Amino acid sequence: MAVAGGPKILVIMSGGVVDINFAKNNWFVEAMLWAGYPGGEGGRAIADVIYGKYNPGGRLPLTWYYNDYVKQIPMTSMPLRPLPDQGYAGRTYKFLTGETIYPFGYGMSYSYFNYTLKSIPDSVDLSLGENKLCHKVIYTDDGLTFCDSALVSDLSCEKHDEFEVAVNNLGPKDGSHVVLVYDVPPVGLEGAPIKQLVTFQRVHVLAGHSETVKFKLNACESLYVVDSSAYKLVPAGEHTILIGDEMQGASFPLTVHLG
Repeated sequence: MAVAGGPKILVIMSGGVVDINFAKNNWFVEAMLWAGYPGGEGGRAIADVIYGKYNPGGRLPLTWYYNDYVKQIPMTSMPLRPLPDQGYAGRTYKFLTGETIYPFGYGMSYSYFNYTLKSIPDSVDLSLGENKLCHKVIYTDDGLTFCDSALVSDLSCEKHDEFEVAVNNLGPKDGSHVVLVYDVPPVGLEGAPIKQLVTFQRVHVLAGHSETVKFKLNACESLYVVDSSAYKLVPAGEHTILIGDEMQGASFPLTVHLG
């Protein structure tokens, strides 16, 4: 590497996660490109990205862990949720409380994109079926309402709530961008994921322009959690709809009322 001229770019060909922390913190490596198993035309595609002919818009479909992650707990242990008493930080972006090399959904581009919320719903009203009961869940506080949650199978969820997001390309190149939408469950709900992906769309945006993306959310399909007994529940209270990530995304509250 020391004798090579120009930028040094690491191209990774792997079907899954590898610990690339050595390259992330190496000042000789100025860029990294994960190509997976690119096939017969892979070389041409990689060259198009490296030389700027194509503006990449990919997102990581996996969480990239440090290699000492495998030493935290035997791989025969199946829980996804953290086990603090065993020093286990959990699995996947939904439950991992430890550090990552790169998080799920990470991806770079030759352009910079941000979001502007254009229209959003305030709340969702869900009705329990006849003779159906609320389901008790555990909160770290005293709970939220007289009806903390309900089984998905006991709810009427025919309505779809819509919202619109303007995707702004602030960079010098036209490019595609994948808009990821997550649900963040109500604060204090024990065993709930940190966040979970509920929908996504890819949009192509010209440099210096914006494109509006429309999303539809169904509460029973998008706002549920799975409890320790494997029931699918929709928690009442204030959810947060997160577009993108916590650092460069946009968000809005969405309150679920059960009755």
